[in-house]
Parts: sequence; structure tokens; C-alpha cells
Amino acid sequence: MAGVAACGSVSSIKALWETRIRRNQEEQEEQRRRTVGGGATCRFGVGVWEDRAALARLKQKLQTEDGRLILRIEQEEWKSLPGCLVQLSQVQEWQIHRTGLLKIPHFISSFQNLLVLDLSRNGVTEIPKQIGKLTRLRELLLSYNRIQFVPEELSGCESLERLELAMNRDLSELPDQLTTLTKLHHLDLSMNNFSVFPDCVVALPALEWLDMGGNCLQHLPEDIHRMQKLHTLWLQRNELERLPENITRMYSLDTLVLSSNQLRDIPPLMEGMSKLRFVNFRDNPLTLDVTLPSRTVEDDEDDREMFGREFMQMYIQESRKRADE
Repeated sequence: MAGVAACGSVSSIKALWETRIRRNQEEQEEQRRRTVGGGATCRFGVGVWEDRAALARLKQKLQTEDGRLILRIEQEEWKSLPGCLVQLSQVQEWQIHRTGLLKIPHFISSFQNLLVLDLSRNGVTEIPKQIGKLTRLRELLLSYNRIQFVPEELSGCESLERLELAMNRDLSELPDQLTTLTKLHHLDLSMNNFSVFPDCVVALPALEWLDMGGNCLQHLPEDIHRMQKLHTLWLQRNELERLPENITRMYSLDTLVLSSNQLRDIPPLMEGMSKLRFVNFRDNPLTLDVTLPSRTVEDDEDDREMFGREFMQMYIQESRKRADE
């Protein structure tokens, strides 16, 4: 009987310990689940807090000028823009400069009220296709960035009037679809890598001001006169060796800058460009050596601006004189 009692006592103790071990394992498992769930909740909470903090910081950058709501960020580090920015979709103008911004967010299409997008002097490498949905955008200013490619979707910005892409260095072409930008009147493509004058630029019907200085252009299109409304053309620091005769048919042109090229001659018909007020041929290896009378200190600014035109006329006269000899 004693043996039976001892056996029963051992069995009871064993059952008790197995029960304790099982409960302990269950408690550990429950604690593990709570820890994992709590971590996720914690991360979610941190994300919400970060969004709220970022949104509060962005709201501090809002300004109102002339009735227009502007987001202005200057010389602060914002390499990316948070998604919570879409909560400020009523903003009409972005002025974000010297922030190190690397990318235009795809949610840019949410800003249907945007009129001006100025991201000059950052590190932006591409223009997203979604930009084409900004049908009210009037100005796109992306000079001094790292853009190498312009998407054809930009043609969807049907209200665009001003496009600045200066000093992106490796930018060398534009899509033909940009000819649909019928309101574009100001275009800055200076200090890039264009070796060919873009066809779409010649076809822009409203273009009045164009800067392609500091590129690698060797020729101008023969049909350059199609730009009938163009009044200002900057072509300094290129590799142009000649000017097309049809340049004389650009009847609206009053400013033409051709300094630091490889021009050997000046087309005689340019003498008839009566509206041309300012022209500059400095630092070109022109065939003829023409020297104008020295200027006096009393000459006013308008007289000095006429220097280039006077030089052009004297050069053409000298060229004709030598041709008759």
C-alpha cells in the first residue's frame, strides 16, 4: 500500500509540474505576441507622429502674397518631400531653393491649383511624368539641377508660359511633343549640352524670349524665321560658324547676342534688320578687321547699346567695299 501511495504521490507531482510548464509556455507565447503587436503599434505611432511633425513644419513655410498661397523653403535640408504634403494641395506656388531636393514627388499631380513650380538650385535628377496633369501650371523653373531628360508628358501643361532649364549640364534634347505648348513665351536652355537646335523650339508659336547660350550649337536651323514673335535671342558661347540667311526674316527680333562663337562673317542682308536694337559679335574670328571710333565718357547707355549694331553696319559696308574692288 505504501508503494501505491508513493506512486500516486509521484504522479500527482508530475502532473502538477506539467501543468505549470504548459502555463508558463502559454504565458511566454502570449507575451511574445503582445510584444510584436506592441512594436508594430509603436512603429505606426511613430510614423503618425513624424507625419504630423513634418506637416506642422511645412505649414510654418506657408506665406500669402498678392492673394496667392506660397510654400517657400530656402536653404534648409529637404532631400525629399513627405507624403503628408498632399494635405496642402491648395498651395498655388512652390518656392523651394537650395534644399538639396533630389526628386519631384509623384504626388505632384495632386496639386491641381499649382501655378508656379520653382525648384531652382537643388539636386533634382528627373521630371516625373505626372507633371503633365498640372494643366494650370504657368511657370516651371528647374535651373541649376541635374536633369538629363524632359518627358513628353510635359506637353500636357497646356497653360505653361515660362520654362527654365538652365545649367542642367547634361540636358541635350527636348521632345517634339512640346510644340503643343502654345502659350510658352519664355524658354531658358542656357549652359546645357545641346549640339542641335531642337525642332520643337522653332515650332513654338508664342515664343518671344530664348536663351541657348553656353551650349555646343554649331548650326542654326535654316527655318529659324518661323519664330516670328521672338524678340530676344541669346546664343553666346556656342560654336556657330555661320548664320542662316533667313535670320534676316525675323522681323520681331530686337536683341541678338552672338559673342564668343566661331563666326567668320556677318550676312549682308542683316543690314536691313531695322528693328534690331542690340547685337553683339564680340570675340568671334571675323574675317575683316573693323575698328569703330572710340567712345566718349559722356555717351549714355542707349548709345553704348547701339555699339554692336554700328559695328555690324560698318562691317557689312566694309565687306561690300572689298567685294567691289
